[in-house]
Amino acid sequence: MDKAQVKAVIAARAAKELKDGDIVNLGIGIPTLIPAYLPEGVKIKLQAECGMIDAGGPPTAENADPDHVCDAGGQPSSIMTGGAFIDSSMSFTMIRGGHVSGTFLGALQVDEKGNLANWIIPGKTVPGMGGAMDLVVGANKVIVTMEHTAKGNLKILKECTLPLTAVSCVDMIITEMGVMNVTDKGIELVEIHPEFTVEQVQEATGATLIISPDLKPMDI
Repeated sequence: MDKAQVKAVIAARAAKELKDGDIVNLGIGIPTLIPAYLPEGVKIKLQAECGMIDAGGPPTAENADPDHVCDAGGQPSSIMTGGAFIDSSMSFTMIRGGHVSGTFLGALQVDEKGNLANWIIPGKTVPGMGGAMDLVVGANKVIVTMEHTAKGNLKILKECTLPLTAVSCVDMIITEMGVMNVTDKGIELVEIHPEFTVEQVQEATGATLIISPDLKPMDI
């Protein structure tokens, strides 16, 4: 698979986790592709921590308003008919109050305890942590959508080595190689992409995987 195919596989599988009426926060990167793969009949409301309910996708050249409507990553965005703009306090009241059904976000590292590192690499300059630390604690379900490895470096580990965003917060990991649930006993591989073997997935993973007795092909 090339990079575009990898992202499409991850986004398509992640979309299967959504049901009609969910209020969802999507992080930057792969999560922003998820709405394009929603099952027929499923409509969700996108919550942007910067202050939008029912956020839309990237705007067209005709309706772009880059000075006033942007997503959490600072990129031009749009809002659906009937959507609303809210202030930061209301946005984070929704997040911290458990009113967001789920959050989908990328990661630099995830470990077998469900710890998440996704905001900084020491020595690199970043604008800030953003709303990730609130989202992964306040959302009802936290799903990491990411490539399984990065330039040959393992991203799913026994223990994170980068600064943590939050501890014991990740419920599920979706990569191009498979779907994994984070359990009290470790990371359980529950779905596998047909192009890979269990041995290949384990080799690309820094934690010892629990192989589900009901392991099935990835639902894409």
